[in-house]
Amino acid sequence: MQFRGLLAAAAALAVLAIGIYFSNKNEKDKEGKPAADAPPKIVEIPAGDIKKIEVAKAGETTSIERGTDGKWAVSSPKPLRADQDSANGVANTFTSLASDRLVEEKASELKSFGLEAPATTVTVTRKDGKSTKLLLGDDTPTQSGVFARIDGDPRVFVLANVNKTSIEKSYKDLQDKRLVTFDQEKLSRVELTVKGQTLEFGKNAGNEWAIVKPQAGRADGGNVEELVRKIRDAKMDTSVPAEELVRNTAAWGASAVVAVAKVTDAAGTQTLEVRKAKDNNYYVKGSAAEGVFKAATDLGDGLNKAADDYRQKKLFDFGWSDPSKVEVHDGAKTVSLAKTGDKWMADKKEMDSTSVQNLIDRLRDLASIKFLDTGFTTPVFDASVTSNEGKRNEKVLISKAGDKYYARRDNEPAVYEIDKTAFEALQKAAADVKPPEPPKKEDGKKDEKKK
Repeated sequence: MQFRGLLAAAAALAVLAIGIYFSNKNEKDKEGKPAADAPPKIVEIPAGDIKKIEVAKAGETTSIERGTDGKWAVSSPKPLRADQDSANGVANTFTSLASDRLVEEKASELKSFGLEAPATTVTVTRKDGKSTKLLLGDDTPTQSGVFARIDGDPRVFVLANVNKTSIEKSYKDLQDKRLVTFDQEKLSRVELTVKGQTLEFGKNAGNEWAIVKPQAGRADGGNVEELVRKIRDAKMDTSVPAEELVRNTAAWGASAVVAVAKVTDAAGTQTLEVRKAKDNNYYVKGSAAEGVFKAATDLGDGLNKAADDYRQKKLFDFGWSDPSKVEVHDGAKTVSLAKTGDKWMADKKEMDSTSVQNLIDRLRDLASIKFLDTGFTTPVFDASVTSNEGKRNEKVLISKAGDKYYARRDNEPAVYEIDKTAFEALQKAAADVKPPEPPKKEDGKKDEKKK
């Protein structure tokens, strides 16, 4: 009896396993397949196969074509650079263009749908020369979509407004709106003329921004990158009517120059100029586009900065990387530290890591409050930091005149005035570096209480 029970259980388990197998197989087979009640696809064309897209609406045809380099360009109604993201967005819509619903399988007449004389015709041409025409007619009674069909296909669909908007683009929607079109990855020079001075920035051997002119020096990389971003993001407003463009041009001629930026990449040099009118409106003009446009205050103010705003204020460049050596001379006192593993050592003696970190933080935060050409005298304090696995060696010297402190990086001409309180905090941090506290001894056994 017990044996028969085991056989029955084994058989039931086998049946269950087979059921689970086929259930999982059916679920896997369904993956990637549309639901039975899913609305039918209108058309499916891989975006990479598309060579040309034409949108004909209201007597105007906008065409974009893909070149041999894979880049899109506007070819009609006039040759223009295309915004690659916008052009790819249109092409990608045809990868799997689904309907909202199927209205008629075989439409007996098209006039009632506005498809006898479609309001919009979109022609998609593949690389092999074959083309597909999408016809868009009237809006649906609920205004949630538009009636649509493929030329040669008897079916009539409803296309959702979101898909209609993705396809029905004018050349103004698809053109590249940037006023300068440099390749940021290949940018080698940025020149900015502002407040009567011309600054030039270039990349150093470490691929970091540096000031090239009027005097070589360190640059605040973050501020230079922000300048580049503002120049890159300057765009035309294609919705501006022609009469406003005329007014902008007139205002441009009567406005004062705020800044002129020149950017150079592998393709050459382009220029962006910003001016400010008496009514405080900014106007901008770029060499890669025609016309004068109103500029956002963010762009005008962003370029209207003094030279010192782009100079590196920090005295040390090691940033958040961990130094491996630190040496400080304060008069006759010397603190010489080297990192071994995770320990800081001074003359083979371990030092308290918290006090050393406090010194490093003070060095890292040491910054200029004013840039000068002169003022540095005999140093009374100096600090050296080795970082970046020994590849970066920096030394800063500090002098005193009256109650002011001046700093200079070794072998560099620039003079920095530094805050007195910050220097005194650095000085104290160096003096406070010490060995770690000895471990506390465990308390001895307490005396037994007297009976």
